[in-house]
Amino acid sequence: MSSNLSKIILEDFLANSWNCVETLVKEIDTFKEEKRKSVELYHFKDGQKNNVTLNGSKFFLRSSVEYANPQLTVEDIQGIIATRLLEVTANYLQQRGLHKPTPQETEEISGLLRYPPAGMVVSFLLNTDDIEADRYSMNPLKGSIIESGQSAFPVATVKTENLRIDEKFVQKYEGSLFCRREIDNIERHLKSCNNSYVDMVDAVKYEHLSRLSEAFGIDLCIYAMRLPLTPMQNEDSEGLLHHIVREVHKDYQAVEGVYRGMGRSMKNLTTLLTVPHSPKGYGSKRAARGRIYFDGVKLKNIKVDYKTTLLYPNAIDPADVSLAQADDTFTVDGEKLVNYNFKETPSSPQFFLYSLASPENAVIWHGIGAFGASELLKSYTTTRLACSTGSLFKDLPEKYGLTIRVPLQFNLLPKYIWFHPVHRNIDASIGCIQNLKDLADIGMKMEHLSTEQYIRKQE
Repeated sequence: MSSNLSKIILEDFLANSWNCVETLVKEIDTFKEEKRKSVELYHFKDGQKNNVTLNGSKFFLRSSVEYANPQLTVEDIQGIIATRLLEVTANYLQQRGLHKPTPQETEEISGLLRYPPAGMVVSFLLNTDDIEADRYSMNPLKGSIIESGQSAFPVATVKTENLRIDEKFVQKYEGSLFCRREIDNIERHLKSCNNSYVDMVDAVKYEHLSRLSEAFGIDLCIYAMRLPLTPMQNEDSEGLLHHIVREVHKDYQAVEGVYRGMGRSMKNLTTLLTVPHSPKGYGSKRAARGRIYFDGVKLKNIKVDYKTTLLYPNAIDPADVSLAQADDTFTVDGEKLVNYNFKETPSSPQFFLYSLASPENAVIWHGIGAFGASELLKSYTTTRLACSTGSLFKDLPEKYGLTIRVPLQFNLLPKYIWFHPVHRNIDASIGCIQNLKDLADIGMKMEHLSTEQYIRKQE
């Protein structure tokens, strides 16, 4: 059955996403190995975290999963499978010349999908650890996340000692958002994760990925990287992410340049380029309100208010909206950001800034235009273009061995995002799907996004 599933998905992918394969193969044919430092990634096996170091000259293809829930969704799995299909097919054709695979070659590619990445293109997961633990009202730990006072904490700092399964919530959504086996796995890993929420989530997801690798006939246990808080906690004040925070706050002109790339006006200065965490532990970007103040061209301070805020509903019950409970007001002196030290002033930079620390040469987005945010993509693309032309962060190559370019960007077509065959929600856990062939039959349809389409016009 597993070989049938991988073949069904691969054949649909080759028939409907050939432009993506062609684009990637042509790109790696002209790819010049970057002299960047080695890339530190990790994976979990048997509940234990294992660090791995990869050669920085590889071509890195990025996907992602969320920390907003421990269970894997059908959308998560589709993204990982899409990444592996693109990676393995591109590596195969890069060695043999670009051409549409014959039926025999399709069988060979299907066989290669069973093994870990091996070639110029390496797929990996970028997992953002600055979001809320129940961002989309689909976390089976929901009640205790709120009761423990951690609903507005960034997941990197959430502790598990007071977390427990919310049985009332689970019963409401069993079969549509979770299945009982997943809940049992979460309970088991809660007891052995050393009080770390993100470790618990990764352990649960990798265990499930291992089982699904057998079911699909595709190795889904690809390596991962956490950004931004885990590396910010570990790097010294001269590290890359510290440097980015300092540079964007150094004066009025620096903030103005980044605002321009975001399509924001300098009139109100209410968009924070990094969101300072509250002394009470809050770090939710959605619950935070702020304003930047200048004294002439010098950054004077940033005022931050955290207020209880609605987050997002799950797809089954639009009235069931998750919550970030917070209440705090404080001011951060401008010098704390101009001479930034995370240990003194913990904060969460905006995604389009901290993702500069990701080694990605190509990325896969999920449903841009329907489920994905086009405006965020424009900020991401415009910022990277500014880096590549030297108008932003000029010294990254010299200081950090980084040459920032706009990655190739691929998008899972919104119309063909995988969903629950009965409830038709994309946030269903993979464990709710009785027959995985229902997902395989939807196919794997992806498009290449042109860079020009997502460059924000500068005034």
